[in-house]
Amino acid sequence: MNANDVIEVLETIAPLEYAADWDNVGLLVGSASWNADSILLTIDLTEAVLREAMHLQAQLIVSYHPPIFDPLERVTDADPKQRIVLEAARTGIAIYSPHTALDAAPGGVNDWIAKGLGGGDVRALEAHGAQPESEQCKIVTFCPAESVERLRNTLAAAGAGRIGKYQLCSFETTGTGTFLAGKDTTPAVGRRGEIQRVDEVRLEMVCPRASQALAVTTIKQFHPYEEPPIEIYELQPRPQRDIGQGRRVVLDQKLSLRVLVERIKRRLGVSQLRVAVGSRAPRRYRTIGLCAGAGGALRTEATAQGCEAFITGEMRHHDVLAAQAEGCTIILAGHTNTERGYLRVLRKRLRAALPAAQVVISKKDCDPLRAM
Repeated sequence: MNANDVIEVLETIAPLEYAADWDNVGLLVGSASWNADSILLTIDLTEAVLREAMHLQAQLIVSYHPPIFDPLERVTDADPKQRIVLEAARTGIAIYSPHTALDAAPGGVNDWIAKGLGGGDVRALEAHGAQPESEQCKIVTFCPAESVERLRNTLAAAGAGRIGKYQLCSFETTGTGTFLAGKDTTPAVGRRGEIQRVDEVRLEMVCPRASQALAVTTIKQFHPYEEPPIEIYELQPRPQRDIGQGRRVVLDQKLSLRVLVERIKRRLGVSQLRVAVGSRAPRRYRTIGLCAGAGGALRTEATAQGCEAFITGEMRHHDVLAAQAEGCTIILAGHTNTERGYLRVLRKRLRAALPAAQVVISKKDCDPLRAM
């Protein structure tokens, strides 16, 4: 088995298109053709974890946090970050990071946390927008009714009008077009110097961005008018409710803060949490926002969507105060405490998909912070 076999499974679990645009995900070190019969899972790839991987003769490390985030100007043994990359490459250990793609994916880290709160309606706080390649834009022209069929067919041949498994998809609207032909024109309808009103059809078809130029050329070639009208509209991605960053959970039953905190502790396997009770906190909570890791960027979205409490790993002090003043209770578990428990889920999913692989969770990976 090679790394590509594992990557295909990982990208089925967490497609890289789900990752935040600032993130650095995917295969970061090595080749997809390298052997990958032994896989080590970790949240952070430290030098201690790398030594563990070498001791276990792991061939692929799945590091939730990308060990290469900011651009590297060089790869030497001058500092730990460079040494990890250098030593992994030298010993033939590939490194893959799913990070925010795994947060956003259905059944990923945030859904795992949400499931621990009890039953309820769950949706993304910041929905991921998906856009089929064939529907990146819409191309529109106006022509006489007798020209519609020819234009539709030729545009389809250029790549337009494909929606899923359907082809030749278009929409037609009839109306009246007007124009005034100048003295140096050769109008297909009417005469120069006179305002013309023509019965026309608006023909619109979706189109890949890569096919725009060919579609425009096609209209110019097959349209009966000397100057064919052409309009191109960019289409926005369609938000997907169950995919994206963070989660909003509307519980089936309201919970007291004490019960809510106990459920979070049990889910994350921690003994204590830090809590800032909101200024208008309810006696019982129903709408909960959450985001694994450092979720401060989603705090305002959570309060805007009516979340009475927001669970994350860490948040800036002033953001905590702001949320508290707005009436939202903040619950902080520690950055990697919100993530590390999911490694057991990921190991189970990888073993089910790759029964021949050895998949282990790092024993050297741990929260760098300790209470004293």
